[in-house]
Amino acid sequence: MRIVEPTEAVSCITSGETVYLHGGAAMPTILLDALVKRAPELHDVRLVHLHAEGPGPHLAPEMAGHFRHVALFIGPNARQAVNEGRADYIPIFLSDIPNLFRSRTLPLDVVMMNATLPDAHGFVSLGTSVDAMPAAIGSARTVIAQLNRAMPRSLGDGFVHVDDIDLAVEVDVPPFPVPTPPIGDVERRIGGHVAELVPDRAVLQMGIGAIPGAVALELRGKHDLGIHTEMFTDVVVDLVEAGAVTGAYKEINRGKIVSTFLMGTPRLYDFVNDNPMVEMRPVDYTNDTAVIRRLRRMTAINSAIEIDLSGQVSADSIGHRFYSGIGGQLDFMRGAALAPDGRAIIALPATAQAGTVSRVVPELKPGAGVVTTRGHVHTVVTEYGVAELHGRSIADRARALIGIAHPDFRADLLRAAREAHWL
Repeated sequence: MRIVEPTEAVSCITSGETVYLHGGAAMPTILLDALVKRAPELHDVRLVHLHAEGPGPHLAPEMAGHFRHVALFIGPNARQAVNEGRADYIPIFLSDIPNLFRSRTLPLDVVMMNATLPDAHGFVSLGTSVDAMPAAIGSARTVIAQLNRAMPRSLGDGFVHVDDIDLAVEVDVPPFPVPTPPIGDVERRIGGHVAELVPDRAVLQMGIGAIPGAVALELRGKHDLGIHTEMFTDVVVDLVEAGAVTGAYKEINRGKIVSTFLMGTPRLYDFVNDNPMVEMRPVDYTNDTAVIRRLRRMTAINSAIEIDLSGQVSADSIGHRFYSGIGGQLDFMRGAALAPDGRAIIALPATAQAGTVSRVVPELKPGAGVVTTRGHVHTVVTEYGVAELHGRSIADRARALIGIAHPDFRADLLRAAREAHWL
């Protein structure tokens, strides 16, 4: 490993190459800014990453022709570029991403990462995001690192030896802070319904947003919960401090909060730093259904953009407009459903756009992607209650989903179900 200035570190990247960027709150901004400054001399450089916090200067309209983003999951900073055709989107399960790199289906030339300073043994920690980095590092020609004094040192499988790093720059840039969103009455009611479905000693997968936050508020009185998830936020710290999360009865990784990335406030990053309770693992471990199903009371809690009356869930697009990605939803929905006492939950508000649009719909919008099929959906929760769909007929599903739709839309939904001869 050679310590250099940012400009020199990115000088090895040439036109036509593919670069993988460390994602989540760990976006290597110093290196990315240095690369963007080289835009006039570069063309057709592909920048690949999952959801990533930060401004994303490579996604600006004037960067077209110089950089082409390839989204494995569409974050807010990439949404406009993808939908304007200035960036690409690869629909893929998170659990499959590492093998994209290992198999050279998506060959990588360079990896840019954001890690801690080396420890006494020469290892750096990938900090807030392990995701697919081990596979990316193992398959790329050149590895460039930000050695970051402000990156928390997370434990688990996210260590890289300095011998595997070619070039590095020294920085002091905290991971991007992601505040906890406000929790309203709708989210609290959803959280209450979900919490009733979660037994003591359950193992949880929860994502980001107001609904997971509301669920966590309602779970503080539970006992010996565990965490096995693709990502977590400050709400998990809340549950640990409340004594609700111990992981004491997990069948595997007992006592550990297992995740592949995390995003939150500085409080979360302080909690993770050198904490033996937190075990960061690659995404092809955390999201492997064979691993998930070994957790007896695995409870997966995911959300959706809309759900039709047969149970089809759209979660990555609003009609033809791409919004996020397949992500790990189906990995966890299927893994939890296969667990002996598992529970797979889709939780969503009954309406959108200030109550003017129902999220329970007769049919998905034209162009909408089905992330979770009607065969994979088990339990659906809105602020109006719980609908159990697994093993139910189309007629029973339609009745159950109409029953948890907003009352203002139930008559129209009932009429549509009858017109479709479902009732």
